[in-house]
Amino acid sequence: MRKFVYCFIYLNLFIIAGCNKEDNNTLPTEDLNFNFQYDNEGWTGGFADYPNVPDVENHYELQFSHSTLPAPLNISDGALKQSGFNHSDDLFMFVKKRITGLEPNKNYSVDIEIEIASNARNSSMGVGGSPGESVYIKAGASRVEPTKVLDNYDNYFRMNLDKGNQSVEGINMKNIGNFANGTDMAIYTLKTLKTTSSIIVQSDSNGEIWLIVGTDSGFEATTTIYYNSIKATFN
Repeated sequence: MRKFVYCFIYLNLFIIAGCNKEDNNTLPTEDLNFNFQYDNEGWTGGFADYPNVPDVENHYELQFSHSTLPAPLNISDGALKQSGFNHSDDLFMFVKKRITGLEPNKNYSVDIEIEIASNARNSSMGVGGSPGESVYIKAGASRVEPTKVLDNYDNYFRMNLDKGNQSVEGINMKNIGNFANGTDMAIYTLKTLKTTSSIIVQSDSNGEIWLIVGTDSGFEATTTIYYNSIKATFN
């Protein structure tokens, strides 16, 4: 009889454990880390919120490349460099990457952390706004590839997703900070920023999601940012 009771208890524990395992259909947390030491690691750059006029890319001095950190930082560290002159008082500069291998059509919570190099000292004044506090850093994720599209209404290139505008967040992108370097000196300094709440995004039918990070600027001059690392966590 005692043997029968033990078998009954073990059987029930087995069933409960099996049910719990079956109900837990989420994937383990996955961290993706990009440090750009040797190349872009699949990240590409883009620009939006500027007019569709001849030679506009040269006029806005739009640049994106793999680089190294500037002095006085460690110039042997690889980074993504992006730069532009904000003639429109609204220039959006972004980097993006397609993430593959996820479950198709599944909702994911995405958290993003970045380390940037900034040369904009705290509380400094500039044309149209501060070169630090008026340049907003945003991070997000999207089911579709983030890209610029032509708005025929005003003949401006706009984003095909909702990033918000400058200090205002959008559905697809969150404000995570600004470009001020945390010092009173106009020298390049490393700064870490991250999302304070997860971005909810659904993967597409191929199990893919796009990550996007960028600067939404109200400073009407040149901003040159270096992305030293980007980390994304999927749950």
